[in-house]
Amino acid sequence: MSKPIQPLTLCILRQDNKILLAMKKRGFGEGKWNGYGGKLNEEEPLEDALAREVKEESTVMLSLYEKRGEMIFTFPDIIRHVYIYEGMKWGGEPMETEEMKPKWFTFDEIPFSNMWVSDTGWFPYFLKRIPFKGEGEFDSDHNLLSLEVKEV
Repeated sequence: MSKPIQPLTLCILRQDNKILLAMKKRGFGEGKWNGYGGKLNEEEPLEDALAREVKEESTVMLSLYEKRGEMIFTFPDIIRHVYIYEGMKWGGEPMETEEMKPKWFTFDEIPFSNMWVSDTGWFPYFLKRIPFKGEGEFDSDHNLLSLEVKEV
């Protein structure tokens, strides 16, 4: 039986040597630091979904961004195909929303111990702006079973 494939966006805002992460307050990934993003609406283009999700979760309007990589995460019931972007320019100040509480981190302060464990695999590529693709597998308790990330 094949699993459904869910495309998702993820955007991490960068300013100089800092990145903006947000504490997920509810839903999938609750209690973890992450970037902004989420599901695409029916027939919604990827970059429209990216801008919409960033606005909904942070209140800012993206004006300049670039795709840095893709990760495919297999869970027991679904495959999540995540398109990872760097937000480089935006309008407004990131604000706390019902879903996310933002905080700026320098590169040496990134809270990996309170993020998805798979982030340690792809984040070094992201920070160095090296294009990447990877795959990870999680069990039903969200434990990481395998991870492979490569430069493309």
